Amino acid sequence: MAKSPNKTPAAKSPVNGGQDRAGVVGETLVAPGGELHQQAGEPASQLTTNQGVPISDNQNSLKAGARGPVLLQDFILREKIMHFDHERIPERVVHARGSAAHGVFECLDSCADVTSADFLQRPGERIPVFTRFSTVAGNKGSMDLARDVRGFAVKFYTQQGNFDLVGNNIPVFFIQDAIKFPDLIHAAKQDPDREFPQAQTAHDTFWDYISLTPESMHMIMWIMSDRTIPRSYRMMEGFGVHTFRLVNAAGASTFVKFHWRPKLNAQSVVWDEAVKINGADPDFHRRDLWEAIDTGDFPEWEFCLQTFTQDQADALPFDVLDATKVIPEEVIPLRVVGRMVLDRNPDNFFAETEQVAYCASHVVPGIDFTNDPLLQGRLFSYQDTQLKRLGSPNFHQIPINQPKCPFHNLQRDGHMQMGIPKGQVNYEPSSLGADVARESQATGYRTFPALETGEQLRVRPDAFADHYTQARMFFISQTEPERDHIVAALIFELSKCNLAAVREAVLSRLVNIDETLAARVAAGLGLRGEITPAPAPVPAGEMEPSPALSILAKSAPGLVGRKVGCLVTDGVDDALLEEVRQAVTAAGAKLAIVAPTITGVVTAGGALLPADFRVDGGPSVLFDAVVLMPSDEGGAALALEATAVNFVRDAFGHLKVIGYLPSAAPLFVKGGLSDANPDVDAGLINFPKAAVADFIAAAESGRIWAREPMVRKVF
Repeated sequence: MAKSPNKTPAAKSPVNGGQDRAGVVGETLVAPGGELHQQAGEPASQLTTNQGVPISDNQNSLKAGARGPVLLQDFILREKIMHFDHERIPERVVHARGSAAHGVFECLDSCADVTSADFLQRPGERIPVFTRFSTVAGNKGSMDLARDVRGFAVKFYTQQGNFDLVGNNIPVFFIQDAIKFPDLIHAAKQDPDREFPQAQTAHDTFWDYISLTPESMHMIMWIMSDRTIPRSYRMMEGFGVHTFRLVNAAGASTFVKFHWRPKLNAQSVVWDEAVKINGADPDFHRRDLWEAIDTGDFPEWEFCLQTFTQDQADALPFDVLDATKVIPEEVIPLRVVGRMVLDRNPDNFFAETEQVAYCASHVVPGIDFTNDPLLQGRLFSYQDTQLKRLGSPNFHQIPINQPKCPFHNLQRDGHMQMGIPKGQVNYEPSSLGADVARESQATGYRTFPALETGEQLRVRPDAFADHYTQARMFFISQTEPERDHIVAALIFELSKCNLAAVREAVLSRLVNIDETLAARVAAGLGLRGEITPAPAPVPAGEMEPSPALSILAKSAPGLVGRKVGCLVTDGVDDALLEEVRQAVTAAGAKLAIVAPTITGVVTAGGALLPADFRVDGGPSVLFDAVVLMPSDEGGAALALEATAVNFVRDAFGHLKVIGYLPSAAPLFVKGGLSDANPDVDAGLINFPKAAVADFIAAAESGRIWAREPMVRKVF
């Protein structure tokens, strides 16, 4: 049973998240949490602070009781995170590469029963928002389709001040305590001696860290899934990750997890496609978001609350303060309370997207924090990062960061002071100046009076100790193609590790999640023999599958917001092309013309048809489905062009629906696809045998997953 967020159990043994491995001298002591004590014996050198103070525990922040709040006096935590926050200027240390847009949030359901937050009180009322999406590990100049977590940060400009919901497209995280965050990111970033690989976790340092951090196993299942190669920011879910607290006008508390659900449903690409998109258009996600808004196809999300009481929290088989855990929607359903529409692109990227400052500590009355130790560290870290990155405590005066409601305080001076404060008084309390801003007990922010008690300890509670049950739940909740992709991703990533010991250590963790999963990955790595499980004092338990965790299990047919590429040559059939264009448009998608030259082609009717892409600049990876409409002569000519052949080969290999005329046969032959059979493959639509409506219906159903075993080896 999970422990109450307001109750502190007896402290248990401290743990450091380590795992013994060959070459480590000394006895390994297993802690109750399934992780390991520091090995007995003297280390090669003593870990210290920058002041030379020896550190006894570098894995757990100082808390008031095992499940209590993190204490401000933890100088080790503050020094470590402050140094990390200041390592990059002016680029963000993490989430450096991002895109953003302005929009509106509309309340759909009054939440007065659970919160006094003003923007969630009156259905139909709208407020401005500014939303930024980002990758985590890559630098500002990296590519969009890296396999990575995506940031999903929303700044609500409410009448009570700004509320920053700073989350990700994944509802869990790698670690349980913020003191470990610098190590996680250092391990994931480029190696410090060689400054590569860029925007990749497929290297030794990351997987070495993961193999020594069993709490990351649930997150590993998520990042090796298709969630980390999204089709578009518009087709991405968002999560607040942590358990927050809502407080209503009567002072009653309810726990909450925040969710964003895209109107276009969550969708992803396949890995080989992502690799090629990065080469064809490294700005694919940026361009997609900008063009959608620019053409009036405004992205939209539902805002959902997953609320639960103290009693419900206590009844769960895990701890709601543990950021490596998710509450299945089948256990506690989501409540749709609002919607967000992004309808305006930034006027200036630097002034808005680059200078926007999100801080997890920016909340409004009615929203409060819990003792989640990862969240507690973020409350300090984000503010500290913005102070360094933007160079001034006045970063709130930058227009994109300014509240839309009146704001008054007695803070003065500082770098980049852009206001001109008037009057004699810059202190409080004061008897001078009748118009000086003062606090209000009636309307001011009030922290929920949770009772906290406990010894000052660097520990993790036993309730945080199960690292494998939810990882197993996630894996078994995926459809068969999605499981295949997780296996393939793990094989790819671990194959990039040079050290066999690292690969074997990761396998020793995977086998605790699922023996078949580990065996498949081992087979893909060419390893034979038994896999020795890492110590797991809390073995993986059984949970019911959660279909809500699968992209494919809950996907709905549709082409809305998608793009269809049409490969044409001189002599293209005017009538058929127009029929395809109208059908694609009616389905809510856009048709892009791909031609041998950017000027376009002359149709059979003698009209000039401008091209959107030249064939080498418009590969099929940029589209969700394709149509091949060359003339007889044009089909033979395209078969001599490698880029045109690859257009067809990749569309087939990436499991896309292909509508084609018989004149495209030379492309299939040259691409080695002459055996492709439209009678068995539902994604091959032969015109004129099939109607354009058949192509649309097939494309709306998505990728042809039955084709996948034909185009790549599945371990």
